[in-house]
This record gives sequence, structure tokens and C-alpha cells, in this order.
Amino acid sequence: MIHSVDITISIVYIAAIFLIGLWAGISHRKKNTQNDNTAGEYFLAGKTLRWPTIGLALFATNISCVHLVSLAQSGFDTGLLNGNFEWMAAITLIMLALFFAPFYIRSGVSTLPDFLEKRYDRASRDWLAIVSVASAIIIHIAFSLLAGGIVLETLFGVDMYTSIIAISIVTAIYTIIGGLTAVVVTESIQTIVLLAGAIIISIAAYNKMGGWEPMMNTLQANNQLERLSMMRPHGDKSGMPWYSIFLGYPILGIWYWCADQTIVQRVLGAKDENHARVGPLFCGFIKILPVFIFVLPGLFAYTLAQTGKMDISSLQVLEGGTEKVNSKGIYTLMITQLLPTGLVGILVAALLSGLMSQISGALNSISTVISYDIYQRYNPQASDQALVKTGKIAAAVSLVISLALLPLLNRYESIFNGLNDIIAHIAPPITCVFLLGIFWSKASAISAKLTLWIGSSLGVGVYATNKLFPSSILAEIPFMMMAFYLFSICVLMQLIFSLICPVQHSEESRVLYWKSPVEPLQSSGWKGLGNFKVLSAVLFLIMALLFYTFR
Repeated sequence: MIHSVDITISIVYIAAIFLIGLWAGISHRKKNTQNDNTAGEYFLAGKTLRWPTIGLALFATNISCVHLVSLAQSGFDTGLLNGNFEWMAAITLIMLALFFAPFYIRSGVSTLPDFLEKRYDRASRDWLAIVSVASAIIIHIAFSLLAGGIVLETLFGVDMYTSIIAISIVTAIYTIIGGLTAVVVTESIQTIVLLAGAIIISIAAYNKMGGWEPMMNTLQANNQLERLSMMRPHGDKSGMPWYSIFLGYPILGIWYWCADQTIVQRVLGAKDENHARVGPLFCGFIKILPVFIFVLPGLFAYTLAQTGKMDISSLQVLEGGTEKVNSKGIYTLMITQLLPTGLVGILVAALLSGLMSQISGALNSISTVISYDIYQRYNPQASDQALVKTGKIAAAVSLVISLALLPLLNRYESIFNGLNDIIAHIAPPITCVFLLGIFWSKASAISAKLTLWIGSSLGVGVYATNKLFPSSILAEIPFMMMAFYLFSICVLMQLIFSLICPVQHSEESRVLYWKSPVEPLQSSGWKGLGNFKVLSAVLFLIMALLFYTFR
């Protein structure tokens, strides 16, 4: 439980974000158009977003309560291992900046399903629209609500569903009314608050432990020094040896960062191509931080518990007659045991920042896809007012569905692993059709459609089999390697189908692929350090050095 001062700080923060979101969205649309319901202003902020806003909004949409809670949990359970998801994301963001972002901007699409129709056909667009909405509901909203609900229930003593419903309603109101402008403005603020809160808890854990050396001594005394390694050997009990990171993560990462509407929508709202490229790179530099301020505090919590400096008795549970630690609540314990009154309120505000930014970003993306890719298809003459109204209704319905999924998702022992387990079975066919569509001129419409249909069905079938028969051979394959195997099958399928049913380009699709990997790099970009090529090279070298250091 927390003190009244901290509760007051949290309430004031929620109220401030609510008012700022409403003001930003409404004032932007009044300034840029006389029609308050113009769809372009509502869904894509009138394509006026600059690189700092895009970078911060990308990070805020990605980082939510799931990351604060589950990365700390993973740090407690396995050490720095899951930090690979954060640092590999920086590599994928370089791909977004170099190859995908300029392509989307030049093609003038409003949604990624729209791109698939222009490159392939209507069937591919429809399928991706359905998958995009489903993944946003499950991955971006429901898992975030689950993580936020666990923390709020522990801190405030309020029923999990009551607290998250209240937060969801507040977030939904300013998102539905304000559109993308409200989302990116509030996300920029929330990113700063979230980072500040994460840094505070990191410093508190570091000081409580007495520094890096005492932590190292504790790990060595418990024969746990491998917790500092991010590159694990073959057969590691985590199921994530080094090769699974480099083979499996790109499949998840390209879908998430380069082909998922919830993320890429911030790039689609960019002022121009340079802002669309530098924004993701800015986010890539920020993605260096989570290992040190999200994952590492969990590792400190582990060593604090080993030395008796942190009481985790409240997390002890009996399972099958054996006592074990339910580490889902470790971040809450860190907040209540390591921070004084006042700072607890700031950390709660940081958690709420992650929760609200994730929900707002996903709701706006869902409303965009539903309006442009589904409603407008059957109502091609629909007015901007009708599109916006449809998007608002879709956002509200999606939020209700997300709330209904919480009991099912709560069955996962690790929130972060559960999240990525689902992504590993969704991403392969989508990553495949985007990569081949952009880099291979012979990828045909029929091949894309069949790959999406069969690949998605295969992913769902494998996932269901693993859950129904947990002792099967398939269930023994780590989800990162499963993503790679499914992707390989999808690539093989699309290659074969493209040879059997050769591509028949339209005038539009004839220009919707890069003639060579070098073509997107021919743009000169801004001069100096702000050049996208310079920034990409610097970011790549930093990541290579970090991986080598924590190998």
C-alpha cells in the first residue's frame, strides 16, 4: 500500500495527461482545418510529425507497463538475457529507417494493409487488416492492461479490473477525441516521465546493493555469473542460446517495428522522408537504455534478495508441494521497499505513463485500420466524418475485447515470454511477404495471399498444439527458433507459389519495390551528424560494441 501523497501525485498526473491530450488533439485540428472531422488530421496528424516526436512516440508505444514489470521480472529470473529484445530492436529500427520508412512515405499509403494492396492485391490487404487489429488488441492493449493491473492492485489494494477499467476509460477518451496528435504529444511527455521513473528505481537498487562489485560478488558466490551474459551457449536452460537471438529475433522484430500498424503509424505521419528516417533512429538510440534501467534493476533485486536486503517473502507460493517465487510482482516490491514517500508516486506515474501510452497508440492504430482498410472498402464514398466516427466506435469496442482477454493471458508465468510467444507465431508470414514484396520484384499477388493464409493458419495450429499438448515435440522447440522455422517455411512457400503463379504487375505495383538494396541509400539526406546514413552507422557500431561487452 502507498501513502496519500503518492496517491495524490498519481491522480494529478492522470488528470494532467488527460487534459493535455484533449487540448493537443482538438487545438491541432482547429488550427489545420475548418473541418474538425478531417480523417487525415485525425488519423495521421496531417503528416506534420517531426523526428523527435516520432522517436519518442515510437519508444512510448513500444515501452509500456509490460516492459517495466516483465523486464524487471526477467532480470530477476534470468539476468540480462531478455535485454536482447531491446538491443536487437535498435538493429531493426535501422532497417526501418534505411529501407522501409522511405518506401512507405514515397508510396503515400495511410496504412500498411493499404501498402499490401498496392503491392499485391485486395485479399492480402484484408488479411493484414484483420491480423493487425487482432494483434493490437492482444499484444499492445491486453498484455499492457494485465501488467498494469497487477501493479495497481498490489500498490493501491484496488481490484485489478476496477483500476485498469478506470485508466482505460481516461485514456480512451482523450485518444478517441484527440486522434494521433493527442497520442504523440502525450506519448512524448509520458516517455520522459517513464524514463525518469525507471532511472530513479535503478539508482535506488544500485545504492541499496552498494554498487556493481557487491552484486558481482553475490552472483559469484551463488554460481550465477552467467546472469550477466546475453549470449548464452547451446543447450542453455533459458531456451534462448545466442544463435536463436540472431535467427529468431529479426522475424519478430521486422514485423513489430517495420510491418505493424501500431508502431509504423507514427512514421506514416512524418512531415517528410528525412523526419521519417531520423525518427526511428532516434528511437534506436533510446532503446539502448532499457537493459540498464528496466532489466538490470531486476537483477539487482535478485542479488538484494539473496543478501537479505530485500524481503520477497510475499512472493513465495506453493506449487506442486514446492515453494517458488512468483516473480510477477517483483517490480512492485522494488517500488515499495526501495523508495521513500513521494518518489513512489513518481514511479506510479511512470507505470501509468507506460500503460496509457501503449493503450492510446494501439487504439488510434486500430481505428485507422478499421476505418481505412475495412469500412472504406465497403463504403468508398464515405465522408471524413463517417470515417472518424467509425474509428472511434472501433476503438471503444477493441478496448472492451481487450479487457475480456485478461483472465486468459494471466495464465502465463512470465508476461514478457507470453507476449513474445504469441508474436513468434503471428509474425513469420507477415515478415515474409513484406520482405519479399519490397526486395523481390517477382513476388506475386497470389503467392502473398497464399503465404499469409497458410502461414498464419500454420502458426495458429502450432500455437494451439503447444498449449493443448505441452509434452509434444513441437512444444519443446523454443519460441525464437519456432519463429525462424515458420518464417523459413513461409519464404519457401512464397518462392514456390511465385514460380507457379508468376507476378503480373500493375502500373502501381511496378514501382513498389526496391530495384536493389542500394537504391534506398542513394538519397542524400540532411547534412552533418543528422544524416540518416551517419546516424545508422553510429548506432550499429554502438550496438556491436555493447553485444561484444555483454557477450
